Amino acid sequence: MQSYNRIEEFAEGQLLLVNKPYNWTSFDVVGKIRNSFKPLKLKVGHAGTLDPLATGLLIICTGKMTKQIDTFQAQEKEYTGTMILGGTTPSYDMETEADQKFDISHITEEQIRAACAQFIGDIQQYPPAHSAIKIDGERLYEKARRGEDVELRLRNVTITEFEITGIALPEINFRVVCSKGTYIRSLVNDFGKALNNGAYLSKLRRTRSGEYKIEDAWEVMELVNTIRELKVISPIIE
Repeated sequence: MQSYNRIEEFAEGQLLLVNKPYNWTSFDVVGKIRNSFKPLKLKVGHAGTLDPLATGLLIICTGKMTKQIDTFQAQEKEYTGTMILGGTTPSYDMETEADQKFDISHITEEQIRAACAQFIGDIQQYPPAHSAIKIDGERLYEKARRGEDVELRLRNVTITEFEITGIALPEINFRVVCSKGTYIRSLVNDFGKALNNGAYLSKLRRTRSGEYKIEDAWEVMELVNTIRELKVISPIIE
C-alpha cells in the first residue's frame, strides 16, 4: 500500500486501491472516503461499480486523478467467485429468492468443466434486470424492484479466461478474466442454461483491475483513519 505524508497529496490526485466490504455499495465506499476529507472539498470517484453483495478491488480516484476514471474503468478485470447449480433467482444472485429449482444429480464434473469453453472469447450477454444500468435516467434495479417489465439489450463483452477451480455440488468455484462491462451474474446464469439447468451467483470477489491487485488494497476504515491522522499533522488547504 502507498504511504502518504500530506493531505494535499489527495487533492493533487491519487489512485487508491480499496477492498470493498460485503453489503456496501460502491457509492458507500466513495462517500465514506469523501467524508473523511472534510472540511476539504475534494472530488472522489470510483472506476468500476461492484454489486453490494460482491467484495474486492475498487479503484478510487481523488482530485485531478478523477479525470482518468474512464481509463481505469476500461481495464481488464479478474474475479473469483462461487455459483450455486440447480436453481435460478430473478437477480441472478442471492439478492432475491430462488424462483426455479432443477435436478443436478445427472450432471458430471466433466460436463461442468467442458461448459466453460463456449464462453471464451467475444460473446454477447443480457445484463441482469437487477443492475445499475440506466434507462431513461433510472437504474434498472429500481424498475425491477417495483415489479416493472425491464427491456434488456444484448451487450458485447470479452471473456479471456473462465476456469472451474473447485466443485462441491451444488457449489462451483470459478475464476474469470474479462473485459469492462461484463456481468458475472449473467455469465453464471448463462452457464446454468448451457448445462440445461440453472445457476446463480453466491459469492464474487474482484481480485484485479488492469495491473492493480487486491493484495495491495486498503481496508476502508484503515484508509479513513490514515486520512484523519494526516489532517491532524498537516494543514488543510481548501
